[in-house]
Amino acid sequence: MIDIPCIILCGGRSSRMGEDKSLLPFGNSQTLIEFQYNKLSKIFKNVYISSKTNKFNFSNITNNSNIILDNNSNLSSPMVALQSIFEKLSNEKIFIITVDVPLVEKDTIETLIKNCNNFDVTIAVDDDRRHNLCGVFNKSIIKQIDKLILNDIHKINYLIKQTENYKEIYFENKEQFINLNTNTDYNNALKISNSYIKY
Repeated sequence: MIDIPCIILCGGRSSRMGEDKSLLPFGNSQTLIEFQYNKLSKIFKNVYISSKTNKFNFSNITNNSNIILDNNSNLSSPMVALQSIFEKLSNEKIFIITVDVPLVEKDTIETLIKNCNNFDVTIAVDDDRRHNLCGVFNKSIIKQIDKLILNDIHKINYLIKQTENYKEIYFENKEQFINLNTNTDYNNALKISNSYIKY
């Protein structure tokens, strides 16, 4: 199993979905976050959930030690989430993934981690886009994170642009990165999920 801790980001507003997507049923789990947590726990030794509040209630979450709450619970910001995560965890590197990409494959995760050693940020790309919140982040970027938050800049794209030492790993299978933003996305992911649930 992978030593680098995995953190699932669950602090988004789910505005396009119209309801909290992390609590929607998925696969063989009652909620999407439970599905992601159980799946990733078979790959990583330690899995955490990053959120604005502790809204989770499933069997594998037995106490608050798995939950990392944002420093600013009123702001839906992946930048604030990264800051909060690095403040809580002592690890030099962390693997970040959002709750709403449940089809990312084990081989993809392992490839990202295998190629992250000499970089501050290592993220996935496909033919359509760069997946800024699917990859490995090094604690060395904490100063850039603090500065961007101080200037009220919260898009991860700005952080990556300021990080000269980053790497993009190309993946041909872009279907695995389907993002559950809308009900259409959610229904499409449900239809194809069986072919991706391999572990």
